[in-house]
Amino acid sequence: MGIDRKAKILEAAKKTFSLFGYKATTMDQVASAANVGKGTIYLFFASKEELFNEIVQSIIEEIKEVARESFDPEKPFYENIHRAIYRVLDFRRNHELTIKLSQEVKEMRTPAAQEAMRKVEETVLSFLKGEIQKSMDKGWIKPCDPELTAFVILKLYIALIFEWEQNHEPLSKEKIAELFYLYFIKGLRTV
Repeated sequence: MGIDRKAKILEAAKKTFSLFGYKATTMDQVASAANVGKGTIYLFFASKEELFNEIVQSIIEEIKEVARESFDPEKPFYENIHRAIYRVLDFRRNHELTIKLSQEVKEMRTPAAQEAMRKVEETVLSFLKGEIQKSMDKGWIKPCDPELTAFVILKLYIALIFEWEQNHEPLSKEKIAELFYLYFIKGLRTV
């Protein structure tokens, strides 16, 4: 019974944070959405911050799963990296809470929203860094700084997917893959 109530609270909180953002969400709103008393929330979560952090952690786990599912050991490094980044950024673009948090970061610079989005980006960078390191270890790509390379690759994708389309026609997934191959793989591959 307790687990059901906790799951119900988490689901209601996710919806509430997605609608109002971190700053404007109150525990009263979450309680109302979950159809529980506010005191019931405090049986499971000591504060709004703790509740929010658990939701952010669940998003991070979803992102890790999306990235892991994107990898096919039979495919070349660049195809796996492209597929993983594209799917993760697509997840972020279509996930209601990450959309709201990105908006909140831009418009209000709310520290909790900034920290949540930093954790999401850090998760993606850590994943990329690990895959770049594995590829270097196997001799598939030239030696490079995996952390810096992961950062540059992610920022390129963010620019091509989110920023380019602010003033231009959106690029197709295929065009982005072609640009990724041109700008990175030709320079990183060993052969």
